[in-house]
Amino acid sequence: MKFIIFFLFSLIFCAEKADVYFTRTISPEKMVEMFDKLNVKLKGNVGLKVHSGEPDGPYFLRPNFLQKIYEHTNGTFLECNVAYSSKRINTDTHKQTLEQNGWLENGRRFEIMDENPEDDIHFDLEHYNMINITYAGKHLEKYDSCVVLSHFKGHQMGGFGGALKQLSIGFASRAGKTWIHTAGQTLDHTQIWAKAANQLNFTASMADAASAIVKYFKEKGEIVYLNVIVNVSLSCDCAGQGAPKPQISNIGILASTDPVAIDQACLDFIKKTHENGTQPFLDQVAAKEGENTIKMAEQLGIGTRQYNLIDVDGNENNGQFIYSHLSLILLVLLLFV
Repeated sequence: MKFIIFFLFSLIFCAEKADVYFTRTISPEKMVEMFDKLNVKLKGNVGLKVHSGEPDGPYFLRPNFLQKIYEHTNGTFLECNVAYSSKRINTDTHKQTLEQNGWLENGRRFEIMDENPEDDIHFDLEHYNMINITYAGKHLEKYDSCVVLSHFKGHQMGGFGGALKQLSIGFASRAGKTWIHTAGQTLDHTQIWAKAANQLNFTASMADAASAIVKYFKEKGEIVYLNVIVNVSLSCDCAGQGAPKPQISNIGILASTDPVAIDQACLDFIKKTHENGTQPFLDQVAAKEGENTIKMAEQLGIGTRQYNLIDVDGNENNGQFIYSHLSLILLVLLLFV
């Protein structure tokens, strides 16, 4: 009996956990404060991975909202072309969208990494679930460190979108996005839906692609993650003006050096809400095998689903409170059973 209790104690409390910082305040200033909490020195040329949004899309993270973190890191906003029908499918019309959505105002630095699709680079994966090669835009090679700035929301293909979606689909070139969506069947974006993979293979491919980007920046510089749980629509920002109106209240900003932990923490926050949009969101995540991306990414070793939630607002951390009391109970049992 003691052995079983000791095993449970070790399993729950001795496993290495990632720190995830959380604030309920959603503001440009808080983005900087949350980044600073990570205490990470970004090396070399810094990229800021964003979702540029469809023309006049209602919910993507606005450039003005990200202005202070842009200035604080002296970074360059990064994006890639898409593989679906959109003005963002080609560089020329994508740049028109950047202009329309305000990204190029005040001389902001913004780079489309696969500006020239014929120059795509690739990464060979030693460890993978589904695909052993991934593709990204050549301009990625200009950057040594990265801050992944993610709007956490639903996603009609992946169930939800956060840091892992940004690392995989977000960093992938147009051809690379096609490769992930088809689980390695084709690079031809005109065949993306005709050869679309089943959900388990697609989400596993997302994890593979994410691991390549994490490895790239870990070897070259640093990479950190900020997720903003705001305007939580069921659809991704790629749905543009067609995205359903949010039915879940804004929750806050999370920051971590672990992409698996930060996405898991965001999902856990959604699970704890009790609002009209909660169950449809969770049903979508389940139907699209969304949590498989997190599980497969953890298996690849780029992060852990176990995390310490650090509330920077100074409020009681219910999760930590429960863990500490459970720990005490198990210690008492070890002593007296």
